[in-house]
Amino acid sequence: MKAGYVSFLGRPNAGKSTLLNRIIGEKVAIVSDKPQTTRTRIIGVKTYGEDGQIVFVDTPGVHKPTHRMNVRMVGVALEAMREVDVVALVVDVSVKPGPGDRFMLDAIKDVTSPTILVLNKVDLIAKHRLLPIIDRYQKAHPFVEIVPVSAVDGTNIDVLEKLFLQYLPEGEPLYPPDYLTDQPERFYAAEIIREQVLQLTHDELPHSTAVVVDRFEEPGEDGILNLYCTILVERESQKPIVIGKGGAMIKQIGTTARAALMDYFQTRVYLDLHVKVKSEWRDDERVLDEIGIQNRER
Repeated sequence: MKAGYVSFLGRPNAGKSTLLNRIIGEKVAIVSDKPQTTRTRIIGVKTYGEDGQIVFVDTPGVHKPTHRMNVRMVGVALEAMREVDVVALVVDVSVKPGPGDRFMLDAIKDVTSPTILVLNKVDLIAKHRLLPIIDRYQKAHPFVEIVPVSAVDGTNIDVLEKLFLQYLPEGEPLYPPDYLTDQPERFYAAEIIREQVLQLTHDELPHSTAVVVDRFEEPGEDGILNLYCTILVERESQKPIVIGKGGAMIKQIGTTARAALMDYFQTRVYLDLHVKVKSEWRDDERVLDEIGIQNRER
């Protein structure tokens, strides 16, 4: 039996969270088409019967930090590759390579764990374009395996999972067979709401928006989970974008988030949302602690 940790590492928008959700078979990480959606380490556990168990570690995309939040995010990602049994470098093959790809190759050059290159989003390019990409990465780093996949349509995901198991050490399962993730319920409540903010608002908001759970009241005799949350923005000009004309946007965010929350928690949900302007919150250590972005410098 094999058991161990596999970390997904890569640039923003490489599809790491979509890959995690595809493998686990349930949504354990929110996704959007906007970069830097994942802000902290997320664990997803999958048990393969008598073959073993894999603890997947999804990490924020590695990018040039501009705020304390980004410094924490990149620190979480880079530390994760030093703590696992297998590193999976996830690359979006649908975009042209750039300085960020070279930085990722530099970041993994001293990694001693087996490193697998996952060429994601192959459903978006012609097959003949893959060969030069594979050749370039083979020359750049001694990957133990190179696997073209599509996290969206499932291409080669089963092949990838078998390879992960192959390179893991022998050992007993680290978690019970039905264990899914280590993230607390408050974290998922905030993430589900933030996902709707990302999907429904304009492009200028993703990096400057956060959701804080002010009160999380477990269902009582009425069977209703009561959530009181604040959506943080950095500038006054962003507040009306989230609220919308006549409150239409915040109502839509609340409606879609509430439906997703009820599906996730399998109970009725009362959701109270407020929007608050807090300038420079991305450099506020207390706020970063509150929304669960780990500080690996401590």
